[in-house]
Amino acid sequence: MAPLLESDAAPTRDRLSQTRQFKDGVHDYVHFSPWICSFIDTRHFQRLRYIKQLGLTYHVFPGASHNRFEHCLGVGHLARLMVMHLRDTQPSLGITDQHIVCVELAGLCHDLGHGPWSHVWDNIFIPTALPAKAKWTHEQASEMMFDDMVETYQLDITPEEVTIVKALIAGDKTRCVLGKTMPFLFEIVANQRNGLDVDKFDYILRDCQAVGDKGNLSLSRLINSARVINDMICYDIKDANQIYELCYTRFSLHKRIYNHKTTKAIEYMVIDALLEAEPYLKIADHVDKPKSYVFLTDNLLNKIEESSEKELEGARAIIERLRTRDLYKVVDYKVFSHADKNMIKENITPEKIVEVAKSGVLEGVDEELVMQLTPKHVAVNCSTLHYGRGEDNPLDEVAFYGKGNRDRCGKADYSDISLLMPSSFAEVCMRVYTKDGTFHGLVQAAYRHILKNLPATTPIEEVKDDDFVPENMASGASYNINLWTPPSDSPPTPRGFSRNPSAASIGETSAPVSAPAGRVSRSLGRTPSFSENQFTAVPPNFRGESPSRRPRSKRGRDVSDMVEDLRPRKSLRLSEQATATP
Repeated sequence: MAPLLESDAAPTRDRLSQTRQFKDGVHDYVHFSPWICSFIDTRHFQRLRYIKQLGLTYHVFPGASHNRFEHCLGVGHLARLMVMHLRDTQPSLGITDQHIVCVELAGLCHDLGHGPWSHVWDNIFIPTALPAKAKWTHEQASEMMFDDMVETYQLDITPEEVTIVKALIAGDKTRCVLGKTMPFLFEIVANQRNGLDVDKFDYILRDCQAVGDKGNLSLSRLINSARVINDMICYDIKDANQIYELCYTRFSLHKRIYNHKTTKAIEYMVIDALLEAEPYLKIADHVDKPKSYVFLTDNLLNKIEESSEKELEGARAIIERLRTRDLYKVVDYKVFSHADKNMIKENITPEKIVEVAKSGVLEGVDEELVMQLTPKHVAVNCSTLHYGRGEDNPLDEVAFYGKGNRDRCGKADYSDISLLMPSSFAEVCMRVYTKDGTFHGLVQAAYRHILKNLPATTPIEEVKDDDFVPENMASGASYNINLWTPPSDSPPTPRGFSRNPSAASIGETSAPVSAPAGRVSRSLGRTPSFSENQFTAVPPNFRGESPSRRPRSKRGRDVSDMVEDLRPRKSLRLSEQATATP
């Protein structure tokens, strides 16, 4: 049996005895003890009320107005349910009250370090503003804020418990003795083994509800299915499809909601505004100063807006564009395989797009615009979308057990779950933006020139030509063609592209094939390229709207269409007609 964290268990039991209720929109009433509430009732935790869970997604999905505060309450609640379920169903594990409150507190405080607009802060702003801290994470800040919270309010927690809680937040079982005796506890809040944890349980269900998605996920079923075998949290094989659905929902949320094209445009605008203000405000310098970091919230834009300093004029102009919906525009987009990720990031950049635009290889472009274009007018977003474990099937690292033997676990075979699994579990969504619509066509033409000349890194689908028949080949005759042979480490179902194979892409294997009458495969002997997006094509000299701060009506009419009292002329006519009607 695992030792207690404190010699006297009575105070800990008091921690669990009396509860305070919070009405949660996802889990209904959640209960926390007075001891847990002593951490909630601090400036550090209350700060999370002012940080949107989905960051700037709220500007696109108005329902996504929930904050990190309620998410953390939900994770703390689920963490307690999970660890108490394990204690009640498997008493031999030796889970004590101290273990329960440490896991619950870790779930509650796991997001203390999130900056303004959540992941926009640590994924984009900090690496750009502070390259020396490119690997800084909000988990590190959570530990910093937790330490400062304990010190500032002299909270009733032992140094040993502080160490355990921070290790649980990080999911790092090597940082304390408990990680050796009870490693399964470190899979509840931040599961580094397979990503299945109560943090994911809560945010997927909460985010789906916020944006209006109707999911079929049952968190109570998953929690009740959990069982510790071989020091790992395992699940009933009957719930394998439920877990797969959870992982797919994660991918779907990232693709449709978190990485929405307009959300990303707004994120780039906010980042540009912060970078404009950074030399004057030194915002990024607060990341390792808990006394000032505690005041960094989503209200940062409002503070810049209400300023009058000349140094912040550029930042205010960008925020004004955001308020009037004069957003950065998507020029083009494409989905690539995960294997192409590094090549795309290296070759499709604002600098290279501008370099091609100025190289003279583009036809039909406005030379005056070419002279004006700079990398600051272009943004390239490259987002990796996956099921939670990169290229791997998320179920590969999940251990399951069966009803017949609840103390034996193993990996499930595809035939135990479903044969309709995708051939790839990760992809890369790449978008090119222009910050000034005037350059729309020019930027797209330059990007497509780069795309056309990128080498293919995956198998290529042969193109049939109905018109080409060699003179020495009779209809129905047998002939030899070279077949592409995938390398041994290629996926079983190669991705096909609608382009012709070059000689370099053809393997050495030959096979006799019966030629259909009038049809034969041929190679044009050119380097294959990625196909262009046919739905976004515009002429090279196409100009969209340029950034403007003119007041506009909802339908985009100029001020000239308005009367003196700022009402549209049509509205005025309707008003006059209504007045004249007896």
